[in-house]
Amino acid sequence: MAEADFSNTIRFRYKFQFDDGTERQFDVLLDSHTLKALTSHDPHRPEWTKLKFHQCENCPLDDSVEYCPIAVNVAHLIDQFKSSTSYDRTWVVVEASERTYAQETSVQNGLASIMGIYMVTSDCPILDMLRPMVRFHLPFATAVESVYRSIGMYLIAQHFRMKNNLDADWKLDRLSELYKEIAKVNKGFWNRLSNASNYDANVNALIVLSTFGDAVRFSLKKDLDDIAPMFQNYLSK
Repeated sequence: MAEADFSNTIRFRYKFQFDDGTERQFDVLLDSHTLKALTSHDPHRPEWTKLKFHQCENCPLDDSVEYCPIAVNVAHLIDQFKSSTSYDRTWVVVEASERTYAQETSVQNGLASIMGIYMVTSDCPILDMLRPMVRFHLPFATAVESVYRSIGMYLIAQHFRMKNNLDADWKLDRLSELYKEIAKVNKGFWNRLSNASNYDANVNALIVLSTFGDAVRFSLKKDLDDIAPMFQNYLSK
């Protein structure tokens, strides 16, 4: 990861506050143009972050890459919660430049929210396709919100492809294929995290993220029936 330039960054600050008075704080810093994750220190690289350690079956990276970029990006987060259980209660406060979000929730849900940012800003060639959504990050999103945001992002991408004289996938066929590949990455990373954590909070946070991807695939399979009624005003002559 590149060194942080604090004059040209987007920051999401996550605070996990617990009943015993302890607090864990994480500043997610992103380059404002590329949305790539930034760091001002050398990242922690334990053995489980090596690319060959439970490498995803569809990983496109070759042997010249020593470490899994996602694993390196989330290693410090995983280390902080490796002894936490999924349903530990916590008050999560998320500070963005535009507004502040707060919710009392489980550790796994709070972790899923921040882990989603780290995973798609790591230079993984597959998950990076979801990176535009990070600019409009919505903590604690529901499945329906995730479907709406994912499809909206993809259609905007097709607009820019069209403007650049590239073929545009207005039927969303390739979006379904993308989420199939994302599901394989989530499965591979689940295997990786299972060997890096003592308890289940980290692993189950990834399962929460996977359910959102499944929701998008299911919605596409059903031809977006769950959100179609919202658009009746656009269907009249």
